[in-house]
Amino acid sequence: MSKTLEEALGAALKRAEAGAPQKLAHALQYAVFPGGARVRPRLCLAVAQACGDSAPELSVASAAALELLHCASLVHDDLPCFDNAAVRRGKPSVHRAFGEPVALLAGDAMIVLAFELLGRAGATNPSRLPALTVTLAQAVGSPFGIVAGQAWEAEASVPIDTYHQTKTGSLFTAATMMGALAAGEDPLPWRTMGEKLGAAYQVADDLLDCVATVAEAGKPTRRDVALDRPNAVSRLGVEGAVSRLERLVGEAVESVPECPGRQGLRNLVMQIADRLVPESLRAA
Repeated sequence: MSKTLEEALGAALKRAEAGAPQKLAHALQYAVFPGGARVRPRLCLAVAQACGDSAPELSVASAAALELLHCASLVHDDLPCFDNAAVRRGKPSVHRAFGEPVALLAGDAMIVLAFELLGRAGATNPSRLPALTVTLAQAVGSPFGIVAGQAWEAEASVPIDTYHQTKTGSLFTAATMMGALAAGEDPLPWRTMGEKLGAAYQVADDLLDCVATVAEAGKPTRRDVALDRPNAVSRLGVEGAVSRLERLVGEAVESVPECPGRQGLRNLVMQIADRLVPESLRAA
């Protein structure tokens, strides 16, 4: 699964880089590889497989498109106009390595590339492409996608649940629904699983920001307090946040719909969950 995803990402970037300005081409590679845990695309592929995966090329393209959009969001999120983060995934952030203009353009290029990648693969299953494209677009744009999630940070009052669902949860919800859509199945039964896992991931990220070291997180920490942003730990305390995380993971596991691969998918959710609690809290 992972190799196929990496190959799809590599092929997409190769097309985007052919003849492109050198700095932009290098920035695209830098932003996508070696990458993080690839949680969202792994989830998408796992759902597709649990549903029978009748169109593997389309499910891999959907997973790769999700990862490109996630990487683009990280590049933009790190820019000085937002978090001004110097480090991402344990190395200098893209704007620190290539400059702000190239970082902005690299993020833009990945957004466009994600939809190109999906469109190319969808030519073999045109009946499934419209719903996949709309689901992906809604997860990224406004009013309920990651663009809206970023924009909430510019408001005087931020509804924390809406903020977390848009900024983090939307791509998880898209991952589960697009996995089902790519396999030709009804996506609606898969929405709750994505929402619960996305909410759990955001709580885990809040915990990471508050209790982890920069080395453990692979990015700057204590940023929510510094930027006065909503955080589950600020609202619930560390123990309360861990409790909420555990409850959300349990709900995500229980919400996996009946399907041939249900148990395997539940096991995957638990594997993902095991990584969510910061090391310092697991050792405590």
